[in-house]
Amino acid sequence: MLSLVLIALFLSVGETSDGAQQPPAHAQEIYTRAIDLESRGNHSAALALLWEAAGLSPRDPEIQTALGEALERIGAFDAAIGAYRVALQQNPQFRKASNNLILALVKAGKSEEAIARAQALVDAAPKDPDRYFTLGLAQSEQNIDAAVQSFRRALELDPRHALARYNLALALNRADRTAEAIEEMKQALAIDSRAQTHYMLGVMYSRQGEFDAATRELTAASNKDPRSANARIALAAVFQAQRQWDAAEREIRRAIAIAPDPSAYYMLSQVLRQRGDSAGATAAVSEGERLRHEREQEQQASVLTAVGAAKFDARDFTGAVNLFRRATEASDRYAPAFYQLGRALQQLGQDRAAREAFARAAALNPSLAHAQ
Repeated sequence: MLSLVLIALFLSVGETSDGAQQPPAHAQEIYTRAIDLESRGNHSAALALLWEAAGLSPRDPEIQTALGEALERIGAFDAAIGAYRVALQQNPQFRKASNNLILALVKAGKSEEAIARAQALVDAAPKDPDRYFTLGLAQSEQNIDAAVQSFRRALELDPRHALARYNLALALNRADRTAEAIEEMKQALAIDSRAQTHYMLGVMYSRQGEFDAATRELTAASNKDPRSANARIALAAVFQAQRQWDAAEREIRRAIAIAPDPSAYYMLSQVLRQRGDSAGATAAVSEGERLRHEREQEQQASVLTAVGAAKFDARDFTGAVNLFRRATEASDRYAPAFYQLGRALQQLGQDRAAREAFARAAALNPSLAHAQ
């Protein structure tokens, strides 16, 4: 129900901005800061600024597309779809927004519309391999055989289309055609040796019980992308399957140092219990549960903040404040909620309370300290 309210509110946005009309240059300045924060991995601060930039310049397709991508990152797919639709209304030829919309529709369980849009693109340019690639992505959740066919058609048009080759391998793997999938993934690596390709090939080898090959590919993935926690966890799983507990623990702890995650702590607990460290295993489970609870709170806060941002852009500042306050109650560590609360309180003339909200946002995420 909350997602339906969110999309209805989001699609009503477009004619207003926060306070008096401000020049597009100000929105562009905020947008530029947000993109810089995204590039440095500060996603929550970037999202807060993208909401603001989109409110100031609701017809800018670049800003709307960037907002959609940020909303997808927190799982707000309906709101992301709304942002992409706005971008395409302003620039129907904006390929990035079109592709993002198709993929977001798939993630939101709206594969029929996604496939129809992708098929229309193919019909308009049947010699474009990228369009067949996008069609394959749209079909992957509904008709894996059709997806395989679309990826193969993209490769007929461009045999060096690395992403089509990579996703063909994924589709074949999902269809339990693992041997074929491994061969296609090898070919993808020969075209473009990406960390993600090494990672997926390693995972496939691991599931086949080919542990030496899996170790080789997962180590290559970690070397190419030292910040890949997934590669470390997959490598730990290979060591765990071979009862190499020290190596498994080492890789799990490396993954946790990169990106703490509840599942990593649960896996660590299993390894420590196998080694006879019951106290360590219990502590790992406790930390995993703490993180899981924190993530759930942050997810709830992010959804409430997204709904509040849509109300803000519709100039329902009182309604926005109520939602932002609910978001801060759901998680007192979610900086974007406090930042948006400050903006809404400013509109209501509650300057002291606004300053307090901005100060709390800055304390949680210093990149928001000078945003106002």
